[in-house]
Amino acid sequence: MADIKLKDLRYLVAVADTGHFGKAANRCFVSQPTLSAQLKKLENYLGVPLIERQPKGALLTPAGIEIVARARRIIEASDEVVDIARTHRDPLAGQLRVAFLPTIGPYLLPIVVPKLRKALPRLDLMLYEYQTAPMLEKLRAGELDLGILALPIEIDGLATRSLYDEPFIVAAPSNHPLADRKQIRVEDLAGVTLLLLEDGHCLRDQALDVCNRIDAEEKQDFRATSIETLRQMVAAGAGVTLLPELATRGSHAAPRGLVLRPFVKPQPSRRIGAIWRKSSARQAAIRMVSDVIAEQLA
Repeated sequence: MADIKLKDLRYLVAVADTGHFGKAANRCFVSQPTLSAQLKKLENYLGVPLIERQPKGALLTPAGIEIVARARRIIEASDEVVDIARTHRDPLAGQLRVAFLPTIGPYLLPIVVPKLRKALPRLDLMLYEYQTAPMLEKLRAGELDLGILALPIEIDGLATRSLYDEPFIVAAPSNHPLADRKQIRVEDLAGVTLLLLEDGHCLRDQALDVCNRIDAEEKQDFRATSIETLRQMVAAGAGVTLLPELATRGSHAAPRGLVLRPFVKPQPSRRIGAIWRKSSARQAAIRMVSDVIAEQLA
């Protein structure tokens, strides 16, 4: 067992993630021949092939799939050993890898990043953007320390904390009947066809949940890839949509041709929260970052 090097396991996981020796080598900052040779040594030591080498890629063998699953846990544990030592030296210093949903990050970060830098000057925030499924996968794999997403999420080994509730705002073309109202009731959307994001965005599911309360329908021949696409399509008169409140702030929130109207209380909303591994050694930094976000959006 002493002959298995941690870096070789990292190489193997990189090939599993990328499906390609060249991309895996770039990710690990080594040459492709070096990575390939080390993995060949690992296969020789274990006595079983781990990777099926193909002209344009690489696939894991059945043995490789099982070993990669355990290699991820070994790498995570190794990283946590380093994190524990770093945390004991200075729990609020070093890198903290934080991911945001695409429907949260662009609108939340301008509000909280200046406050985070002031409150935690020694913390180096590494910021990423992922949809829910890949974010959770990377959290479990130890590639992220903290995720900011929509709750509820319940997954073994991960802890969550509510940060703030964000109401939805109705975005309608300026010539739409809804534009004449100062506030919108959910029932006012009955019979309205809504523009929504494509599959994979939790904001889509949350908007559909509002639609299911009344007789509103989704526009079947349209799927937006981002909130900005939704915004521009509404401004062009293509339909109505629901936007999270933070996305309606700022000078670009309501382009020409689009109006924003709040719901009457109780407003439909989504709950935004933090998620992290229960075993993480970065608990102090995670708690502080979460505190700052919660205070700013209280």
